[in-house]
Amino acid sequence: MDEQTAREAVVETARMMLATGLAGAFGHVSIRLDDGFAITSTLPFSSAGPNDVVVVPDATSPPSGGGGAPLETPMHAALYLARPDIGAICRGHPPAVVAWGVGTEDLPLLHGLGALAGHHVRVSPEVDLVSTVAQGAAVAGILRDEHAVILRANGCLAVGANALEALTRLYFLEERARVAVEVPPGMEPVEWGARFRHTGVEMRRAMAWMQETYGHGGFP
Repeated sequence: MDEQTAREAVVETARMMLATGLAGAFGHVSIRLDDGFAITSTLPFSSAGPNDVVVVPDATSPPSGGGGAPLETPMHAALYLARPDIGAICRGHPPAVVAWGVGTEDLPLLHGLGALAGHHVRVSPEVDLVSTVAQGAAVAGILRDEHAVILRANGCLAVGANALEALTRLYFLEERARVAVEVPPGMEPVEWGARFRHTGVEMRRAMAWMQETYGHGGFP
């Protein structure tokens, strides 16, 4: 993806995140470029435009915050370096995930569509902001080959091959957390087994719905 298209996609995704309630005053979106990535600035999502997007030309040398870049920019860099399959990252603070994330237990899978967030959703125990590449590498180690991770007492992130996929996974991560928070105590996770074979088809349908429902225009 060229830089200008990435800038536009970052802005579009950020505004969709705002519309879904997955992020507000805090959160960020990034999209991989050839050697680096484009990431939202610290400006409010509703008013920031493509020219406000921060471009990090080299993921091995990310800024440490300041200059308009989020403090957690090094975390995005570390994830891109650890996972070549990641094309985009959505970082938010949806309420049910925040509630679950006061502890350190993995987020259980209690309903089928929760699988859109991945097989396993682990909690990173670090409560500090992930503002260094070393801290980001630790988060990548907890994410492993999954699609989402909860940052203890500090929201969550989801990854995808592109920005719309990452956003859709974040949306269903929040639904998965809401079910986990609301079910009666002691409910045991289901062994889903072959049910996962349908997740790819469901993801495509969910992404189309996300764009149709929350999109503000053409999605690059």
